[in-house]
Parts: sequence; C-alpha cells; structure tokens
Amino acid sequence: MDSRFRRHLLKVSLAALTMLAVHGRSLAADLLIAMPNWPSGQAAANIIKYGLKEKLNLDADVREMGSMTAFAGMDTGEVDVYPEVWLPNLDALVKKYVDGRKTVDLSPRGVSATQGICVTRETADKYGVKDISDLADPKKAAVFDTDGDGKGEMWIGALGWSSTSIEKIRAKSYGYEKTMTLLQMPEDMAMAAVDAAAATGQPMAFYCYSPHHMFKLHDIVQLTEPKYDPAKWHIVMPSDDPDWLTKSEAPVAWDASHFYIGFASSMAKRLPKVAAFLSHVDFSSDEVTEMSYALQVDRQDPAKYAQAWVAKHQDRLSAWSK
Repeated sequence: MDSRFRRHLLKVSLAALTMLAVHGRSLAADLLIAMPNWPSGQAAANIIKYGLKEKLNLDADVREMGSMTAFAGMDTGEVDVYPEVWLPNLDALVKKYVDGRKTVDLSPRGVSATQGICVTRETADKYGVKDISDLADPKKAAVFDTDGDGKGEMWIGALGWSSTSIEKIRAKSYGYEKTMTLLQMPEDMAMAAVDAAAATGQPMAFYCYSPHHMFKLHDIVQLTEPKYDPAKWHIVMPSDDPDWLTKSEAPVAWDASHFYIGFASSMAKRLPKVAAFLSHVDFSSDEVTEMSYALQVDRQDPAKYAQAWVAKHQDRLSAWSK
C-alpha cells in the first residue's frame, strides 16, 4: 500500500474516531472531559467534573478516549479537557497542537513522574536482574519464561498508550526484543499479574511509572539504565510513519517525566473561569498515588471516589476557583 494512501487512511480514521468519541455528548452539558483508561486519569477526570459543578455550577460529560482522539477533539473544540498529558510521551501531539496550531493549552502546574522497567525485589536479588541490559541476556531472560518457548515475557503497557510504542522502541534498541516477548494488555490485568508474582515469588519484569500505587503496594525496583541523552532519543510514533519502529532508537533511560492538564485554548474566551480553574489544579504525587490505589486496589468507582474527594477538599476547590 502506498505510504501516502496509508497516511490518508490514518487521518480519516482519526477523524472518524473523534466523531465517535464525542458523539452522544449531552446537549445539557457545558463541557466534555476526555478520560484516559488508567486509574489516576479516571479519578482526575471525575474530580474535575464534580469540582466544576460544585464551584462553577457547570455540567460536564466524561467520555473515555485515547490521547490522539482527545487532542484532535480539543483542536476542533468538541473536547474541552484532558486530565493527564504525559511528557515526553505526547511530545509530538504537544508540538502539533500546543506549539503549532495553538488550539490546546497546558496547565502551568505539572506533576513530576518517572517511567522505566521494574522487577520485584526478589527477582533482582535472587536472579541478578538489576540493569536493563540483563533482559537481553538469554539466560537471565529465561527466568521470566512462563510458556516454555525459551523467551521471557514482560508487560510493556496497554494497547494505544504512547509509552507502549516507546517501550517497543526501547526493547529494540537495548536488544531484549529478541529475548523477551513484549505483552500488551489492559493495566488492571497487568497489575493482577504483578500482585500474583509478588505473592508467589514468580520472577516478573514490567513497564512501571510513578506516581502509582504499585510502589506503595509491593517492594519493586526500577532497573538501572544509561542516563537519558537527547542525542540518542529518536522517537517516531506509529501515527507519523508506518516505518516508525525501524526509524526510531532509544538506548537510554526516559527523560524526567511530567504530566499536565490539557484543555482547549478556546476556553480562555468561551469559559475563562474554567480555564483559570484548570490552571490552578495542583494535585500532588501522593494524591495521584492515592487515586490509583483507590480505583485499582480498593476497586472504588471513579465517579463516587471523585464525589467524596470533592466533598472532603472544599478548601482546595475554593483555591482553584479564585
């Protein structure tokens, strides 16, 4: 298939996904909040929803959608808010919509984060898997083999996450794509596997990020890596080039990560009080970890959790709405 035709199909598909994602928005709702498919993002989306209702008497719909669809929706004004814009994961989208088209704004208050590959403490100590290069060692990789094919297995993220594509690039760059089977699955399934591994002593390697409840729940360690070097971090995303994996290279650690609230730039004129509210939201890393724990471990409903959070943090909401 011609590469230009592929790119055309991708653009058409993205437009269709955006329409499907925003279709059904309540005519009574004042805003549409795009919700990620990970716990803290789900909690944050609902806290924003009920916080805006409490302090500004505005109604918001919450719809689960991916980052690309959310940014495309904010570009057209059909989506208003996306609660967790991770960087450097979404650098390409930020460059396009924030820096280029100037249709999306990022809140000035970000949350510091980390990303990498983790193992359980027992795995590191018992099998000597402490550096990411150990995963490319066939003998050490074999300890993660659960299906008898001679290769280990590891979770690199959920389907559709930008970080999952980047972890594929890193696996290729470090060489462990040849010794490890790279698994993609929903986060709740992966975390259940981490829980089981920690309980039984089964060796396990997996993509990890913080803030996240896994660091509170289990004794896990992040594998050491060569320090981040921008000269060696060349990322091409699947949406930009069908040969993205071949053209990408990243044999170094992730850069320092952050995430921010993203919102449609048009909101500054249309709903300036909302823009100001979003710009003042200041979740801490500990609070984000608590969100993750509440939804993933305690199995709390995102909406009910958010309603309780809003009721408990009236002083914070007042500060955000000034």
